[in-house]
Amino acid sequence: MEIKRNGSLPSAKGPGDWFTGNVRIDSPFKGSEPARVAGAIVTFEPGARTAWHTHPLGQTLIVTAGCGRAQREGGPIEEIRAGDVVWFPPGEKHWHGAAPTTALTHIAIQEQLDGKAVDWLEKVSDEQYQG
Repeated sequence: MEIKRNGSLPSAKGPGDWFTGNVRIDSPFKGSEPARVAGAIVTFEPGARTAWHTHPLGQTLIVTAGCGRAQREGGPIEEIRAGDVVWFPPGEKHWHGAAPTTALTHIAIQEQLDGKAVDWLEKVSDEQYQG
């Protein structure tokens, strides 16, 4: 058994190529081979968001605090709140982040396929974010 305590590992700033705004990423777990699961606790300051992206095996978000937004390509912007569990199927283009005036924290869980868990695409424009 291995125990990792949240807050005992260094936090990382969300890279500017993949995020807009201030984002903190804490990565408390990643399975060892042959396991493929990995997860992160991600906190978005108001207005912060991911770029458009896909996951080869899908992604689950568990919203733990705040209020935010998520959008699937071709769909409406949807509000997400603490307690929501959001599933993005494999290969579905999407983005997610905080609401304009409220921060958001979620746990992101995804699996790796051939060592890759995400494909990053173009940034979400301010116009797209505003809907």
